Amino acid sequence: MEYEEPKFFHVMQYAAAADGDVIDMVSGNPDWEPPAALREALRDYADLPPDDFQYPPSEGLPELREAIAERRNVDADRVVVTNGTGEANYLAMARAFERGAGDEAVLTDPVYPYYPGKVDMLGGEATLVPTERDGGLDLAAMREAASDDTALIALNTPNNPTGAIYDLDAVREVVEIAHAVDALVMVDEVYDHFDLTGEFESALTLDSDRVIVTSGFSKSMAITGFRVGYGVFPEAHVGEAKTRHMLVNVAGARPSQYAVHHALAETPPGYYAEARELLADRVDAFTDALDAAGAEYSRPEGAFYVLARFEGFPGTMANVKRLVDEAGVAGMPGEAFGSARDEWIRFALVTPRAVEAAERLADYFGD
Repeated sequence: MEYEEPKFFHVMQYAAAADGDVIDMVSGNPDWEPPAALREALRDYADLPPDDFQYPPSEGLPELREAIAERRNVDADRVVVTNGTGEANYLAMARAFERGAGDEAVLTDPVYPYYPGKVDMLGGEATLVPTERDGGLDLAAMREAASDDTALIALNTPNNPTGAIYDLDAVREVVEIAHAVDALVMVDEVYDHFDLTGEFESALTLDSDRVIVTSGFSKSMAITGFRVGYGVFPEAHVGEAKTRHMLVNVAGARPSQYAVHHALAETPPGYYAEARELLADRVDAFTDALDAAGAEYSRPEGAFYVLARFEGFPGTMANVKRLVDEAGVAGMPGEAFGSARDEWIRFALVTPRAVEAAERLADYFGD
């Protein structure tokens, strides 16, 4: 399989090499502090005995799996701690395909680019189903797309890049579609702490043996470099997921799991609330500026991205580079997320300069 550099890296490299000052709104790296308890746990870890510097259990530290299980109201035996949510997604997709139930994956469009990449790597075929204009699920289109060859339906809520939160009844209908064609449903909930509406409900509440929920701590604790994610698998599939995880990785990193476990136990709800408030303020300021620029945009219900469309300025890679050079703002081309929003540009609001970036866009497109 030939390596193809992700478009994210390409844009970031181009912005870094630009002559002028450029505000990076490309990647989803939170710009706020991780929990204080996490830093304290790392300091403590350095003084632990040598045994704690060796392999952890392959499926994750028992205490971390128990903490995740308690939060998710599931049995700890169903939890596999992974190297980021990305690996949890990989394990879920692999499990869907290896059952012999087909080789098609139904994905929403726009789509997080690593989903179709993983499908391709696993020998599957991706079918993209456009969402509604507001980013919500088009259930009729999804029902029409699903077939006897469909092994996997992948959802991401709160969604990257649309910011949509899928209504639980809609997710339930997707699970019914999956049941009819013998597919599994992977629901990536990595942005669950960034629900700006108060209406998010986890797919785990459906208690379905068709649903695999994936998540992690990269975003919620602002630790994308720690690579601690997890999957919650139905009992019938967790054994195979653990085996694949062990054969690919042996185990995850013990220090980061240790630190995340302590942060889970000791971080107050206010930490997450402050992050949501910060993002809500940025959404307000950014969308106000987009109004001034005459842009069409999707106001996020969750996560921390805004999709915007500027008249006569489609979201191509060439135009994204033009924005870097002429406006000093770096976003992601809509064409990187499929074809349904290829005229749009995605901006990540995880920068303290989000308001300044919005003002630059308003000046640039408002002239």
